[in-house]
Amino acid sequence: MKVSTVIVSMNRPEILRACLYSLFAYNRTEMEVFVVACRYPKETLDILRSEFPPVKFVESDGIRGFSENNNLALRQVSGEYIFIVNDDTEQEMPVVDRLVADLDRLPENVAAVSPKIVHPSGKVQTCGRAPWGMCRYIRHYLHLVNERIPTRWSCRKGLFETRTLNGACFLSRASAFREAGWFDERFFFTPEDIALGQKLVKMGYGLYADANTIIVHKAGSTVGPMEAAIKPARVRGAMLYYAGESRFKRAILGSFIHLVESLRCFKYLIIGHKSGRKALMFTTARNVRESVFSLQSPKEIFIRYAG
Repeated sequence: MKVSTVIVSMNRPEILRACLYSLFAYNRTEMEVFVVACRYPKETLDILRSEFPPVKFVESDGIRGFSENNNLALRQVSGEYIFIVNDDTEQEMPVVDRLVADLDRLPENVAAVSPKIVHPSGKVQTCGRAPWGMCRYIRHYLHLVNERIPTRWSCRKGLFETRTLNGACFLSRASAFREAGWFDERFFFTPEDIALGQKLVKMGYGLYADANTIIVHKAGSTVGPMEAAIKPARVRGAMLYYAGESRFKRAILGSFIHLVESLRCFKYLIIGHKSGRKALMFTTARNVRESVFSLQSPKEIFIRYAG
C-alpha cells in the first residue's frame, strides 16, 4: 500500500462527506483510508459506510483529543506514506498525488511534506512554518504572529525546506512517523503537530512544504460552545510543550497567560457578560486563568470544564 490516509471527524457527517468526496475525486494514488469517527450515531455510520465502501471507520466513543484519536488509526496503517488531513478540508487538485511525488523525489531523510493550506477565501493559513518556541507562542497569544509573511522557512515559492508541521494536512513517511512515536498523547488539542514536526527535525529528519500544492481548510471562524473547555486544555498543552520542566519558564509563561486572561475577564465585566458570545468569552477567560498553573493534564482539564 502506497498511502494510508487518516481523518478524525467529530460527528460532522456533512463536512466529512465533502472531505472524502474531494479526496477520492482528485487522487489516483493507491491508498487505504481510515476515518476515526468520534461519537457518531450508529445510524449515521451505517449510512457513511454504504456511501464510502473503501473507507475503514474506527469508532471512538470515549473522550479523546486529536493525538489519541489519530493514533487509534495510525497503529493500524500499512502504507509507505501517511496522509494526515482534517475533516474540514477540501481538495481542488490531487493533493495526495502531488505530495507523494514530492516525497518520492526528495532524499530519504526528509520525513514529511506539507501543502499550502488556505482558507475558503483563498487567504493563506500556513505554507511551511518557522520554528515555534515560548517567545513565539507569547507573540501568537497576543495575535502578533503572521504566518503569511515570507521567511526562510515559510511562504516561499515551489518546494522548500521548513521547520514544523500543521496538523490540518501533511504527508509523512510512515517509518519516520512511527520512529517518532506517532502523535504525543500528552496533548489534547494542540500543539501536537508542532511538537511532532520539531521532534522529527531534532531526530535529524528534514521537512518540506510545497507552495504549488494547495488544500482548502474550512477552519471555524466562530467560537463554538465548547470553547470554555477547549481553550483551557489547549493552553495547558502549550504550557507543557513550551515551558517543559523548567520552573522558571512555567512561571513566566503562566504569569503572562494569567495576566492576559485576567484583563479579558475585566473587559467582559465592564462591557457585559450575562448572555451570548460575551458570556462564553468571559467563562473561557476565567477557566484559562484558573487552570493555567494546574498540574492536571490537558485532557483532565477539558473534562473538568466540559461538564
